[in-house]
Formats: sequence, structure tokens, C-alpha cells
Amino acid sequence: MRNSILLTTALSLSLFTAAAQAEDRACLDDHCFLQSLSSLDSLGLKADTLTGGDTGSDSTVAQTFGTWGFDVKGMDTSVNPGDNFFRYANGKAIDAIVIPSDRTSYGAFAALRNLSDNRLKAIIDELSAKPGLTGDEKKIADLYNSMMDVNTRNALDIAPLAPTLTKIRAIKTKSDMAAYMGGVMGQFGSSVFAPAIFDDQKNPQINILYMFQSGLTLPDRNYYLEDSFKEKKALYEAYVTDVLRMVGYPDAAKTAKDIVAFETEIAKVSWTRIESRDDDKTYNLMTAKEIAAFAPGFDFPTFFKAAKLDKAKKIVVAQNTAFPKIAKVYADTPLETIKAWQTFKTVNEAAPYLSERFSTRAWEFNSRDLSGAKAQRPLWKRAISVTEGSLGEALGKAYVERYFPAESKAMMEKLVGDLKTAMGKRIDGLDWMSAETKAKAHEKLGKFGVKIGYPDKWKDYSALEIKAGDLFGNVTRSGEFEWADSLNKLDKPVDPLEWGMTPQTVNAYYSSTRNEIVFPAAILQPPFFDPKADAAVNYGAIGGVIGHEITHGFDDQGRKSDGDGVLRDWWTAEDAAKFDAKAKVFGAQYDTYEPVPGAKVQGGLTMGENIADLGGVLMGLTAYRLSHPDGGPVLDGFTGDQRVFFGFAGVWASKYREDALRQQVVSDPHSPAEFRVIGPMRNIDDWYKAFGVTNGKYYLKPEDRVRIW
Repeated sequence: MRNSILLTTALSLSLFTAAAQAEDRACLDDHCFLQSLSSLDSLGLKADTLTGGDTGSDSTVAQTFGTWGFDVKGMDTSVNPGDNFFRYANGKAIDAIVIPSDRTSYGAFAALRNLSDNRLKAIIDELSAKPGLTGDEKKIADLYNSMMDVNTRNALDIAPLAPTLTKIRAIKTKSDMAAYMGGVMGQFGSSVFAPAIFDDQKNPQINILYMFQSGLTLPDRNYYLEDSFKEKKALYEAYVTDVLRMVGYPDAAKTAKDIVAFETEIAKVSWTRIESRDDDKTYNLMTAKEIAAFAPGFDFPTFFKAAKLDKAKKIVVAQNTAFPKIAKVYADTPLETIKAWQTFKTVNEAAPYLSERFSTRAWEFNSRDLSGAKAQRPLWKRAISVTEGSLGEALGKAYVERYFPAESKAMMEKLVGDLKTAMGKRIDGLDWMSAETKAKAHEKLGKFGVKIGYPDKWKDYSALEIKAGDLFGNVTRSGEFEWADSLNKLDKPVDPLEWGMTPQTVNAYYSSTRNEIVFPAAILQPPFFDPKADAAVNYGAIGGVIGHEITHGFDDQGRKSDGDGVLRDWWTAEDAAKFDAKAKVFGAQYDTYEPVPGAKVQGGLTMGENIADLGGVLMGLTAYRLSHPDGGPVLDGFTGDQRVFFGFAGVWASKYREDALRQQVVSDPHSPAEFRVIGPMRNIDDWYKAFGVTNGKYYLKPEDRVRIW
């Protein structure tokens, strides 16, 4: 996780936005390994049958694949590897995937998320059956069961939210609204500017306040501005109308039109996601007074005071040039429209915790209309997500005790060491980098921190009050607890033991400010990691993950921070220019990829992840060769090098609904799974040699292949 720019344009003030309503946990930022579609559960597994298994009866035992960690029955050898290696390695497995009705895609990550959910349910069921629960165990059981209690939620209907809606109606001035926006931190509600407290990119030992553009509800500004999303925008307006009618808003249709117009004006002046991922451009240091003078039209002093941020010493303003423009949109918009917008945003965020008429309508738009889901997730899975959102590490501690063996951590520590050695070898072998920059790259690599499985210090939830039967109150208090925890970090030293993901999360991340790579326990199982599998497959699969995260320290943004996590230029000008030239060519390749008609991958948006994928598979191959200098055995006719490439390709086998893919290419910093395989492979000389590729749709001449790390 790059803590400092963790949420960028996707950040909302509330802890209960689309991420809470979505089908699964989100990948926290653009330096994670897996993707975050609207379903947030998206990527792919190569196996004989993948049909979802969302009934709650799935096994809590991890699957195995083939006889050596990769199921060759899932290959489609009728495909020329040069035409589509993704299909060659996974074609039959992909064809066999049946996307569950409650998902917008299905594959390895979704299957492992199922496994994680089943394990968490087993833990919670066990706790619920125990008499005399106390502490975190009681909180887990009470919170889960409060979400499962649909009858109580239906009886209460809108009542839990009624006092909040009354407060919104009572707002008299734009300054009052700015105060209200500041006061809803950690609660249901929103703002046009979003604060967050993370490591300071230029002084990473200290936490600092960041401010981001905000205010949009749809997945990306393009949904408001491009004709290709005209239908989705119309569905959004219909949804806003329905929500306003459900809470008794007068003239709901006209008001909804005004709300969408308000957000459209914000979208017009907001930075693109490509602009928002530039670490240099998004680090703009100001004081609170300077922000107020820089962006008149919004009462920042009142906002900061209400949010309890008025004591912040300095503030990093991310999308700085958008701030005065958004403030002007705010100033020019009638107060009644902004009040109606605040009402809608509040109900939309609270909907999953209200009666079924609200939660169902919210699902219909946020998951069905936007991403193509056919059915809502089972209630028990939604209850697990809510429990994890509030008590994630408490659940994680129980998860680790039951499902993460010590030997897995020990093996991962060795693999990480192997991959770091491989990265060192690759740095030494670069023909485009000077000795001066190589020395500094080695220095950064040597300072990499590594966290595996679970945190050394667990989060303390003693101050969080959870009451049996009070879902809305529980979620509200959880948000307040998290915001108070965040406020307590402002302008104070960073806690080096803190994790950005829970152990049961199927993901991994790199933090540029901490220069560390983190691998939660849940990803350390098949098909990513199997102690019993062939070494080559492990080096391609989990080795590719490890290498991916290491490479993030050297991608187009990660390379801008040094070994101590400080955002500074440590490259020679000549080497930086060479890197940028290579990245530009690499990005242009991705610009040509079109997963669905009319929707092309954005090479500029996905640049960091694409470079990390390329570096990851190369590092995995190098590490395998270092550990098996004789090439290793031949299994089922496949060499060790081939099996490394299969290991990497196999974890991405997946199937998507079209709406999900269209959403991904405009809003996700990761390329679609197909091109996370094809994109790197076609630039790797050893891949061509391993499979004898001399032609095909994705064949590149040696001089056209991009060689970065």
C-alpha cells in the first residue's frame, strides 16, 4: 500500500461507501497485486470446475491443482501461444467457469475469497455457540448476528437514519453544510473534499493530513462525461430518484436531475485517474489558511474544525488545481441541491444496514446495473464483510490460529529472500542503467521490509462498543472508532507494525513510504502457494506475486521514493529518461488492448501494475533458475521454465461479465486478467524460447520488446 495516496480519487469521506456495499473487500490502492472491480472479487483460478459455491457449504480446506500444482487439463493446446498465451494456458478452464449469479466475475481470487469466507463463518459459528462470550469474541458474534437479523432491520426501516436526515434538512447556509461535511467523518454522509491521514511521502516517519478531490458517486468521472456510459448515467439518475422518493423527498425526479448535474460539474473539473497517480504532481504542501485562500467558495476553516483537523500543521493537497474549481462548483450550486445530494449520499451509504427495501434497491444499482451481477450475495457473506470491516484483525487473529501453519511462513520467508536475490541479479544485468543508479537501486532493495502472514501487534478494539441487535448503531460506532483512531495519528510518528490489510485478505501490497512488501496469510495457499507443488509453479505463482510487489518499488511511481521511503529523485537524469522512454513504449502496447469492443485498456492508468507484472514473472523465472541451475525436472513434457510461466498464467484464469470489464478499464489501475498474462509474456525473450514462439497475434520482434527490470 502506498499509504500516502491510498484512496486518491476513489476516496470518500465516509467509511461506508461503495466499498462497504460491494460484493467483496477492495484492493486498498494501486500498489496491490489483485484488481478491484466494482465486485472487488474479480480474478481467476485455473481448475477443472469453478461454479461459485456460494451456498455456505463449501469446504474450509484449500484446493489442489493437478499433480504438480497446475492442472494441464485446463489448457487449450489448440491455441498458438503466440496468438493468445492466456487461452493456451487456461482456455478450457476458463470455458468451464460458471460465474455465480451474485458475482460479476469468477476465478482464483473469488474462489479463495469463498474459502476465506467459509473459514470465517466456521469461526463465527463456533463463537456463537459458546456460552459467556466476552471481549472481541463477543463483539464478533454480536456484530455478525445483528447483520443477520433482517426482521429487526425491516421493522426499523428508515428510523435509524431519520435523525441524520432531519439534521440535513435543517442546514441553512453553505458554511453550515461545510461544517456538516466535516462532521460526518467516519459516519454516513459525504463531502466534495476528502481528508485522510497517512505517512508523509517526504517525511515518512510522520503521519500527515492529505486532502483529495471527492463528491462523485459513479465509478469514474468518465461515467458522467462519455457517451459510452450514457445508459449507466441514466440508470444512476433513476436510482437517485427512487432513493429520494423512498425518504419522502418532494419533486424527486427534478431533484435527482439536479444532483446528477451537480456531480457532472464536479466530474468536469476533477483530475483523471492517470493524473491522480503521479506522486510528484499530487504532493502539494499547504497550510489550512493557504487552502482556504487558494480555493475560495468553500468554507475550509469551518470544515476542518468540524472534522477535528484544524490543528493539522501541514496538509498535502493531492489534485491541487481541481480544488478551486470544485469549490466554485460548490459555491455556484443552490444549497437545496447540495442538501438533496447529501441526503441521497447518506441513504446510499447507509442502505446496506437498513431495511431490505433500501438494501435491495442499493444493490440493484451499485452491483446489478453498474457491474452486471444477477443476484445479491448471500446474507451470511454480507454479514462477514460487515464484521470484517469493523473487527478485521480480531477475526484475523482467529483465522491465523486455525488456518496458517508456521511452516508456510518459514517457506515464504525463504522465497522472498530468493526473489530479492533475483532482483539484485536483474539490476546487475541491466544494460541501460548506469553504475551510479544501480548502486542506489541496490541500496533501496537492501532496505526492503517484509511482512508475512499476520501482524506482530494486533489492533486493540477495546474502545469499540458493539451491541447485540443494533446493526446501524454498531456500524456507526465502528466508523467513529476508525476516524478517532485516524485522528490520533495526525502529525505523530508512524507505527511501523501497522498493517494495511487483514490476514484473511486474498491480496498483497507494497508501501512506498515504508518500502515494505506485505503478504497476508490468505493468499499463501493454492494456486498461489503450495508447499507440495512443483517448485517452478510456486516460483511463477507466489514468486510472481512477490516479484510484483518488489517491482512496485521500482515502477514508474515507486521508483520516485528511496530506500527510506522518501519521495525524492535518486536517479541520474540520463537513466530516468531511459526508464521513461521504455515505460512509454510499454504503455503504448497496452493502449491497443481491447478486452470488449469500444473499451481499451489505458496504458497510462495501468502503467505501475503492468511494470510490476512484467518484473514479477521475470523475477520468478530468475529465482527459479538460481535455485535450479540444472533447469529442474521435466514434468508431463513441460520444462521448468515453461512451468514457471504456467504458474504465473494459471492464477489469472478468470471470466467476467461485460459491464464489469467496461468499468475496469476506466477505473482500475490493473489491466484485465487476460492482458496481465499476455502483456508481460510477449516482452520476455525467455518466454519465446520456452514455447518456440516465432509468430502470432501478439508476437513482437526482439527489437520491439520492452526490457525494464
